[in-house]
Amino acid sequence: MTTGATAAVEAWPHLYRPGDGVAMLALHGTGGSEEDAMALAAAISPHAAIIAPRGRVVEGGMQRWFRRRSEGLFDVADVHARADELAIFLRDAVEHYGIARQVMIATGFSNGANMALALGALHPDTVDRVLAFSGMYPLGDEDVPGPLTTTKVLLLNGSDDPMAPAASVTRLEAQLTGRGAEVDRRTRSGGHGVTSDEVRLAGEWLRALETSHQPKVR
Repeated sequence: MTTGATAAVEAWPHLYRPGDGVAMLALHGTGGSEEDAMALAAAISPHAAIIAPRGRVVEGGMQRWFRRRSEGLFDVADVHARADELAIFLRDAVEHYGIARQVMIATGFSNGANMALALGALHPDTVDRVLAFSGMYPLGDEDVPGPLTTTKVLLLNGSDDPMAPAASVTRLEAQLTGRGAEVDRRTRSGGHGVTSDEVRLAGEWLRALETSHQPKVR
């Protein structure tokens, strides 16, 4: 790795935990932290290598991954720009930490789930799977660009979530499957959040795929 790339990884506040299982990019929700994201990822996969960076957008004193114009109305241009930044960081971090041969899962809650989904859609070469808790469609009216035939996605949502409405999740599912992604959508009763059952389901979903999937060439 070049000195510049190493410096870029070190300059972005993040946590890293080595592991011998899959690798996970863990993204916190609005007002959360890299510690929160690390804890959730570790609960899903105790043996995973985990990279948990901090969102670079601040809204009302809270860290986020991209700007929004109002509740539920995203600044789509900023989603694209921030996904591009995160993809560069992830490529550098994977090389820096020597985990390029491990399957990479982008996971997150709420705003972190939306960024994980945007990353998977816009930069499918960087991640093998996306695991989204209370996420929704993060892009604009345009279709998800490019084929996603090697991407697997698990969507975990509440049926009565005003912050991630079912219609937006349905649109997300249609866009992803229309581009060839393999999507597993699970809906529970309740609203915005992460339940213990969802953490268990996420772990089972990863373990079921772990032995049969090879990482993408990065």
